[in-house]
Amino acid sequence: MANIKSAKKRILVNEQKRVKNQAFKSAMRTTIKEFDKKIDSNDVEGAKAVFLLAEQKVDKAANKGLIHKNKAARKKSQMERKLNAVAK
Repeated sequence: MANIKSAKKRILVNEQKRVKNQAFKSAMRTTIKEFDKKIDSNDVEGAKAVFLLAEQKVDKAANKGLIHKNKAARKKSQMERKLNAVAK
């Protein structure tokens, strides 16, 4: 355990950030899974609505540095391809 006051503070702040980031990533993954469920059930309108939300969350995660920008682009592309396939 740290003895210096600033080191103790860093430990606390890092833990708070870790929990916040973990919650955000979890919410992003949940939204993507929701999108996949809509796609599997052929609910095009519902999938479009969830797609917009999922796209925003993926972009926000990339901007925050939680995921790499290329991973974000890949996820969005995968979701869009699925949506276009079902929409046909």
